[in-house]
Formats: sequence, C-alpha cells, structure tokens
Amino acid sequence: MQTLNQDLKEKNFRRVYLLFGEEPFLTASYKKRFREAVTGGETMNYNYFEGKAPDVREIISLAETMPFFAEWRLILIDGSGFFKSASEELFEYLPKIPDTTCMIFCETEVDKRSRLYKRVKELGYAAEFKKQSPAELSRWAAGLLARDGKTITKQVMEYFLDRTGDDMENIRSELEKLVCYTMGRDTITKEDVEAVGSVHVTNRIFELVSAIVSGSLKKAMDLYEDLLTLKEPPMRILFLIARQFNQLLQAKELNAAGSDKAGIAARLKVPPFAVGRLLSQAKAFSGEQLLGYVNLCVELEEAVKTGRLTDRLAVELVITGSLQKTEGKRA
Repeated sequence: MQTLNQDLKEKNFRRVYLLFGEEPFLTASYKKRFREAVTGGETMNYNYFEGKAPDVREIISLAETMPFFAEWRLILIDGSGFFKSASEELFEYLPKIPDTTCMIFCETEVDKRSRLYKRVKELGYAAEFKKQSPAELSRWAAGLLARDGKTITKQVMEYFLDRTGDDMENIRSELEKLVCYTMGRDTITKEDVEAVGSVHVTNRIFELVSAIVSGSLKKAMDLYEDLLTLKEPPMRILFLIARQFNQLLQAKELNAAGSDKAGIAARLKVPPFAVGRLLSQAKAFSGEQLLGYVNLCVELEEAVKTGRLTDRLAVELVITGSLQKTEGKRA
C-alpha cells in the first residue's frame, strides 16, 4: 500500500494497476482515491467496465483516446476475470498503453501464474489486499477514532474487535456509531461498545458452538434462527460452524504440541485475545470428536450440493447431531 499511497500523493501514475485480494474495503477505498486523483471526480475522462469478460476492443479503443482537456484518462475494469482466463489481445496491448491513460483492474481472485498478472507486475503495479492482522486493525481503528478526537484503551479495542470481526467496512460502520453515541466525551468505554455495538456473525457462531458444547439445544436453535433473521445464508452458517470446529481442533493440537497463545494466534490468523476462548471451548472435546464434527459438516454440505438435503435442514442436523454426540460423550 505504500507504493499506491506514494503514487497518489505525487500524482505519478503508472499506466496499469491491479488491485486484488480478500479485503474488499481496501479495494473500494483505493478505487475511489484513484478516481479522485486521476480525474478530479469528473466523468469526461473516466470509463468503467463491470462484470466478466468486457469487450477488449472497446477497452483498447478508449485507452487510445486522448483525454479531453485533462492530463489523464482513467479506465477502471472491475471483476473481469481476465486474470484467470486472460485475453491474448489485451496481453499484447498492455505495453502499448499511452502515457495519458491509467488502466486499473480490480479483482477478487487472480492466478499469479498467469501471463497477464506477470505483465501487469512488469509494466505497472499489482497490489494484494489481504485481511489485516489484529494489530493493523487496531492501529487503523484507533486512527479513525483519533480523527474525531476519541481515545480508546487497548483492552476496550480488543473487546470491540472481538465483537465486530475483521471486516473493515463493518468496523468503520461500528466506529461511526460509537463516535455519535459518545458525543461530548473523549474516551470510549466497554460500556459504550456494549450499548451501541452490533455482534458480528462470527461471534454468534462462537456462541452457537458454545451452546453445542454445553448441550443446550434450545439456545443453539435460537441462535440459528437469529442468524437466519439477519439474512445469513444457511450454507454460510454451515461453513462458519465447520470453520469454528476446525479452529478448535487446530488450537487443541497446537496447544498440545507446546505452542503458546501468540503462536496459536499466528497460525490460526485470529487475535491473540481470542485464543483463550478457543482453548477453553476445545477442552470439552477430544481431538477425534472435533474432527468428527468437521467431517459431519463436510458430509452435510455434500448432501446439500447433491440435492439430498435442504440447506436449512443440513444446519439443523449439524446442531442436533453435534448435541447428540455431546450427550453421548457425557453419558
């Protein structure tokens, strides 16, 4: 990101950029910043393509068009899929982009082995936006609060991020709520977070698994209904439950192998303060039982994909099946 920031600050734009990765907030942020920096926000010299396989000849034609009363023309190509199945014509054209054109590709996934990816790296710049670490999110969130004259302790920030998850757009939205709620005060407290903050879906999944651990069918089903009310797709809920059990299994194995909390956090890519909860939950099961729950989720996912089960029923079977195993274990 340092390279992008420098290019934007100096207005020294390369002819081609690729913005990609699993953090859509950063991609959207830099798309907006580039548009404002390159075109000043006007539309005369701005062309936007969205969706798979846009017309390459039209893109090339526009790239060859001189900007109208401006230094640059910006062509933004969003979600083209070119970096998984490249256009030979586009590949051959990139070195010929005129100095007056800035072409930006935005993709969720790319094949780094592709010729087009390598060509963009050769001619311009490819920026990968990965999920930010807990430390990076803390610094970023604290910086946003500081702009509004707010302070927050490390402990409260950890509690806040534990509730919100690592989605940067969600974090930004929750911070705005906190700033408005604490108008007239400088310091944000844990009570403020609890008063206006929303619990992210991953936290609800943790609660759901906790209900499974404790053998509470009613609570588990109530939490499942809450997630459906929030319009979470059943298959995503199934995936998150499977991921939670898999994290419990990995945390248990890493702890048994002598890893400390920092090491477990780094391996699982979770905040260090979340490791204690994982280890506490994992104690209720053996490694074999946790692996069994993961396999159960995989089997039910396959049953949904092959039409043998509905997605909602599959999640209910995970919950009830896990509870039955838990009860059997305790018996």
